[in-house]
Amino acid sequence: MMIIQRCVCICAYILMIGLLDSTEGRPPPPRRILLDTDVDTDDLFALLYILKLNRSEFDLQAVTINTNAWTNAGHAVNQIYDLLYMMGRDNIAVGVGGEGGILEDGTILPNVGGYHPIIQQGNGTSGYCRYRQAIPVGQGGILDIDSNFGFRKSFLPQGKRRYSPMRQPTAQQVMIEKISRGAITVFLIGAHTNLGVFIMSNPHLKKNIEHIYIMGGGVRSKNPTGCCPKNSSSSCRPRQCGDRGNIYTDYTYNPYAEFNIFGDPFAAYQVIHSGIPVTLVPLDATNTIPISSNFFQQLEKNQHTYEAQYCFKSLKMARDTWFDENFFTSYFMWDSFLSGVATSIMLKPNNENGDNEFAEMKYMNITVITSNEPYGISDGSNPFFYGFKKPKFGLDRNGVHSGHVQTGLRDPFCVVENGKGRCKDGYTEEVPGRGGVRVLVAVRAKTNRDKNSSLNREYFRSFLNVLNSKHQTGKFNFTTQFPHYREILYKPDFKGIKLGKNVVFDMDMSAGDFLALFYLLKLPVEQINIKAILVTPNGWANAATIDVVYDLLHMMGRDDIPVGLGDVFALNQSDPVFPAVGDCMYKKAIPHGSGGFLDSDTLYGLARDLPRSPRRYTAENSVKFGAPRNTSNPELRQPLALEIWQSVTKSLESGSKVTILTNGPLTNIAQIILSNKNISSLIQDIFVVGGHITSNNETSKGNVMNIDSNQYAELNIFLDPLAAKIVFNSRFNITLIPLNVQRRVSRFRKVLEALRLAKKTPEALFATRLLSRLHRLKNTHPRYRHMDIFLGEILGAVILGGNTSFLKTSYEVRNVEVVANGAESENGETNIDENKGRLVKVLQDLDCLAYYHSFANQLGYGKQSAVIRSFDEQRRLWSSAP
Repeated sequence: MMIIQRCVCICAYILMIGLLDSTEGRPPPPRRILLDTDVDTDDLFALLYILKLNRSEFDLQAVTINTNAWTNAGHAVNQIYDLLYMMGRDNIAVGVGGEGGILEDGTILPNVGGYHPIIQQGNGTSGYCRYRQAIPVGQGGILDIDSNFGFRKSFLPQGKRRYSPMRQPTAQQVMIEKISRGAITVFLIGAHTNLGVFIMSNPHLKKNIEHIYIMGGGVRSKNPTGCCPKNSSSSCRPRQCGDRGNIYTDYTYNPYAEFNIFGDPFAAYQVIHSGIPVTLVPLDATNTIPISSNFFQQLEKNQHTYEAQYCFKSLKMARDTWFDENFFTSYFMWDSFLSGVATSIMLKPNNENGDNEFAEMKYMNITVITSNEPYGISDGSNPFFYGFKKPKFGLDRNGVHSGHVQTGLRDPFCVVENGKGRCKDGYTEEVPGRGGVRVLVAVRAKTNRDKNSSLNREYFRSFLNVLNSKHQTGKFNFTTQFPHYREILYKPDFKGIKLGKNVVFDMDMSAGDFLALFYLLKLPVEQINIKAILVTPNGWANAATIDVVYDLLHMMGRDDIPVGLGDVFALNQSDPVFPAVGDCMYKKAIPHGSGGFLDSDTLYGLARDLPRSPRRYTAENSVKFGAPRNTSNPELRQPLALEIWQSVTKSLESGSKVTILTNGPLTNIAQIILSNKNISSLIQDIFVVGGHITSNNETSKGNVMNIDSNQYAELNIFLDPLAAKIVFNSRFNITLIPLNVQRRVSRFRKVLEALRLAKKTPEALFATRLLSRLHRLKNTHPRYRHMDIFLGEILGAVILGGNTSFLKTSYEVRNVEVVANGAESENGETNIDENKGRLVKVLQDLDCLAYYHSFANQLGYGKQSAVIRSFDEQRRLWSSAP
């Protein structure tokens, strides 16, 4: 027996030695990476840098999108898909959003979407913008990031992958799948919500995360921007100079926080205190690597790959649209520097001290400040504690999370007289003892080892070399993917035709608005002459969705119709100190995920089926319109809504006027009325799709979602009640298409049945696809239960252009008063008030069946039909010689 045991031991030993010998000399497997990003411009640089590295060393497994910071989910996910397609990496998983929530007892449901910081996350995707309101929304902010200054659609090729409702993998699904498969490293270059939720929900999977690399925070940093020159006069007042943080919109209230950490301080705390090894690349390091003019020039000269071209185009437009003359001392290598530092550290085994090519490193004991002292207070600012007998997540009632939490940009708690603000939410503070975590921190960027180089940082040299490497390079851009690509603008010739009623269509780009636009474009031009489209981006869709308007007009051969972009905020909601940011007290009603912005921005996944228009939003600008400098192509600048209105009024023949049809918040119309009596005097009528009129014996509720206290307002009016009040109090003729009548024509089966009987024009087929998708979603998922709201939005267009006798419409003239008193429970109500209200023509009834057939038959009408059916048709045309 002893002999047998001894033989077995010897055999096992020999086998083990053999295995060791067989692996000796083999290269280690590639390091698996998951990148969590908010898809800001510098995040694209970071992603492209990773994609260009040797795949035998680094294997990017997935990209998850942080959706509560610098981008909106629908635009971000399709940009990532297109960028990966350009780079030939359709194998990389992409996760975004999710419909899960966090219950009041702290239970985290599956698939929390990350649309809100954990402290604001309820059981849905709508909610207040506590931290996100620090980020500019329009030009110079989220609009430019969603569109990448307009280059996203003009440069990136379009592949087959796209967002599709209820089919898109969520961020949590992708994280769980990739992390559960084995050892992986996570790069965080946005707010930490996705990973924070993952760690709290899946503590058993933490062991698989080998390391977390974070770009964010400021530990000992001193902001180099906003400082007075040495020889400046005493009148110069420093701004952010010397601050720990970089929140340039809010530094007088919170001078400590950096954007990525400030986006969700509690999530960042969970990540850093998770027990997983963390390396931080904070402002301490990135402040020492500003984009230099020499680097910019070298990148301009070295655009040998599509990825280098995309980076330079983006960086150049960032420079050309920068708010002052200090771009080269104010724009830094933020997130892309993380990619270089992290991958350089990872290449060296047993690299505890973080030796790398690009940054000097140091260990520090840090934490993330999530609330402000004194702790244990109850002032209503902290949803983890306020109103609960037991704090959420079992938090200590007197612990570090129990103090005042910054409520918004201009939180009075944060104000210090004659000094910088005192709020520290999101500050990565250095602390002694157990209150902190030992973290490896990048403290400064290393200088270039080549002393003869014009590039002053080692990472600059690496970035240029990696991006221009011929290995793993992009396959093509949007134009070169097609051998016979050509740009064509379709503009009809109306010579000899007596054009009909002048109409301006004001839309907030909901699904119903696009269906209404199809109908208007199909009406005979002898009857309705569409002079312009004004876009209101403070309703159902975000500003960058204006590109879908351009694409639909291109499909219908109406590239002659100008499109104006309206304000991103409701009246009086932009910040008086920094107007590029503002409040979301009305827009918070709209979900960010399914059935909300995610679907509106992608037209429920169908926008990419529309033909691609040469017209699109661009960040191009000119001094003529108040920009600090001209960009390369100022003629491509996106005109504003008020500018388009002024142009329309100048083009009118003597004695002519304009009828306005508005399908969203009345922001644009109120601004027209307030702007100039001469140009507003040319308004003939205003048709308003909105408002909820209730009689004395009728108590039907309005349709404002997710604001439980508001029972009787209609959403379009609620989204900007002050604008609605201005419009309704004006002297113009107003026809109101109220909610109660809209509801009578909101039957999917009826309109789909009418479309099936109509002729199958491209526009009728597209409308059928869209309506069928809305109908299916409404019937299969509770997040889509409000889809019939969009059927009612078509009604205004049909009333404006339809046959009154066929539709059998009836009206009453009523005294209507709009409530705009600041009370959330009453804002947006449209009441009948014989004493205060102004006379308004209110639609009372119509023949519903006639309405469905009017819409369907007009879309099936052969004239004024689509000139280019779809993107697939464009693809075929561009793939063969004409």
